[in-house]
Amino acid sequence: MARTNDSGGPPGPAGGSGAGGRDAGRPSWAPPVLRGDRLTAGLRTLELDVRGRLDGLLQGNHLGLVPGPGSEPGEARPYQPGDDVRRMDWAVTARTTTPHIRETIADRELETWLVADVSASLDFGTAACEKRDLVVCAAAAITHLTLGGGNRVGALISNGAETVRVPARGGQAHARNLVRTIAEMPRAAEGTRGDLAELVDQLRRPPRRRGLAVVVSDFLGDTGWQRPLRGLSGRHDLIGVEVLDPRDVDLPEVGDIVLADPETGRQREVHASARLRKEFAAAAQQHRGEVARALRQAGAGHLVLRTDSDWIADVVRFVVARKRGWSGATS
Repeated sequence: MARTNDSGGPPGPAGGSGAGGRDAGRPSWAPPVLRGDRLTAGLRTLELDVRGRLDGLLQGNHLGLVPGPGSEPGEARPYQPGDDVRRMDWAVTARTTTPHIRETIADRELETWLVADVSASLDFGTAACEKRDLVVCAAAAITHLTLGGGNRVGALISNGAETVRVPARGGQAHARNLVRTIAEMPRAAEGTRGDLAELVDQLRRPPRRRGLAVVVSDFLGDTGWQRPLRGLSGRHDLIGVEVLDPRDVDLPEVGDIVLADPETGRQREVHASARLRKEFAAAAQQHRGEVARALRQAGAGHLVLRTDSDWIADVVRFVVARKRGWSGATS
């Protein structure tokens, strides 16, 4: 899908430099500046933001973001639509005549793998940040929510031109290095096409122990990544983090604009008439529905982060809803 280029590029600094790498005048929930000579300060601010607002979600409950594969049987609970039927407790189901799921006690060593898509379509943003900044933020949140207790986290990072593999390890120092590696990934040249399906497929080779796989992308283009994602669902719990900008779903009412596809280099100047804006919004909504359906059919959780929204609040809502789902409570 094409993107708009009505603003002449990503938003620049809006005033003087604030504490910790955040610009004055930006919303308080906006990610800090994560580029150039302000990267180190921005990453430090990001870590403080994540700790300050996400701490407490895991207190007293190791389920957290994912229940873990578990080897010890836990409590049985009534089946909820969307539950994994492989965890059906047939003994309790037969005794009560009501379908029940057997919970498992989470293993203390969870291996999490991040697939971070920072291809050219992510080098774009018209609100509080670029989409690639939200990829870094998502990685910081995932590592914070999954590390501890001997857990490990690794990553596959691709800008379309090159792929970097960060081995799965534990510890805060490794987590900081992983997030920094994503933030420092070079921007691909315009016209470089990313291949999310190939990137996801790489996560399956070699086979890894059961754990958590998190795919962070804007999921623009076709849904060819659905098949390899389904392949992962046989061994891993899945989460798809969809990163969006307002211009991905709506055209501005500004007259003549340039639509650009950064992964092919194609550009087209059009007049943003009411009809064109309506057709663009309808096509974008249809694509978003296809992405949501593909993630759902692959058995993945779906978290949406937007450049014009409080991303930490969105993560909190997702985690709380996910924990409620695993415990059988209504969200």
